[in-house]
Order: sequence, then C-alpha cells, then structure tokens
Amino acid sequence: MKPSLNLLIDFGNSRVKWATAQAGQLSNQHGLDNDQLSIATLLAQWHCLPEPEYIGLACVSSPQSLNIAKAAAAVCWPKAKLLQAHSQAEGFGVRNAYLQPEKLGVDRWLALIAARQALQPVCIVDCGTAITLDLLDGQGQHLGGLICPGLSLMKQALSQGTQALGFDSQQFALQPANFTQAAIDSGSLFAAIGLIEATLARQHDHFQLILTGGDAQRIGDNLSLGHTLDKDLVLRGLALVVEGQ
Repeated sequence: MKPSLNLLIDFGNSRVKWATAQAGQLSNQHGLDNDQLSIATLLAQWHCLPEPEYIGLACVSSPQSLNIAKAAAAVCWPKAKLLQAHSQAEGFGVRNAYLQPEKLGVDRWLALIAARQALQPVCIVDCGTAITLDLLDGQGQHLGGLICPGLSLMKQALSQGTQALGFDSQQFALQPANFTQAAIDSGSLFAAIGLIEATLARQHDHFQLILTGGDAQRIGDNLSLGHTLDKDLVLRGLALVVEGQ
C-alpha cells in the first residue's frame, strides 16, 4: 500500500511556506510573502499538487492568513483532513519548559520536536522576523529560550525610533563602518551573532547548533561556531505531528 501524502503549511510572521511529505520525505519547500497571500495565488501554486490525506497547519501569523489557506484547500481538496498543530506541555519526546506551555510559539515547539530526533543537546536558532533561541537537553527537556528582533526588525526599530536613521535593506561587509547604512547593518548582525555565541558560551554542556529561518545563512556564515543549516526544521516537526495522528 502506498504511503499517504500530506501537505504541511507553516504560516510565519513574514512568509507562508509549504511542502509535501510522504514516508518521512519532504518535497522542496515553496512559499509566498504574506502580502502576496490570497486564495487566487494559492490556487495557482497548489493546482498541480496531488491530493493530500492530511493538511498540517502551523500558524504564528494572523487568523486571516489561516482562513485564506483553508478556503483554498477546500477548493483544491475538499476531502483532505485539516490538522492544526498547537504547543503542548509534553509530546513527541519533548517536555516544554514554559510555565504556560501553550504560550510557546508553535513554530518553536515544532522545531524542538524535529530537533529531538538527534537525541543530543541542541540549540535551535530561528533567524526570521524575530530571532528565537531554544535549548533542548539530551533527554528531551526544553531548557527555555530567548527572543530578540530579527535583522530587518532591528533596522526598522532604529528607523522608526530616531529622526536621522533611515531604513536600508542592503547588506554590507561585517566590520566597523564609515557610513551609517553599513554601520546599522553590521551592528544588527553583530547583535544576532553575539546573542548566539554568548548564550552557548554560558552553557556547561555542548549543544549542537541548528539554524533555520530566512537569515540563517547570513548569520551562520559569520558565526565562529560550528552549526547546521536546516530550512525545513519547522515543517519536519509538523510532519511528525501529522504522522502521529
């Protein structure tokens, strides 16, 4: 009997990403910026996909984004079963450290579930709109996490909070700069690097460092620490949740 195929959708703060999963294997990831999201754009993207048994949903974005995807899915695959993931106190070998487990972002929870498969201490850094860092020990105990603005959000905060510092999305060499745009870019990148390196320097155990998210490549390229890049980490966690039904 052919293994069932599932569609996995991750609604982030800036983008919606999706992939299909079958027998533990993910297809190539696809996505749209949130400001491009509509029923029509999703129908255009999804019309050639095979019908999934389950559609797994993980959302830290607005309910409107979720409703758009549900409406498009109902047109494409009316028989597919919807399953929305939520953070839990314990599950899939992971124990959530949060005092209110449901308050942990579901993207962070799913990343922990995926990283738990390594069966060793891991530090997960999601380099997206926000930068989140979570520590997981070798027994599956979540040790808590950190949150700070992502690279673009740091730049936007300076632009909005000052009169003279405008927003510039350009990237420059990481070094002390002799003009403002480069100084802001390097300062933001150094802040992200410092968060990661300082956190791990304070740990007694060795943690495998896993980077995910849109800015993972750039941050990773400038770290002095060994690390793994995994752009599909959240979707792989969602796949495990769906397969567990």
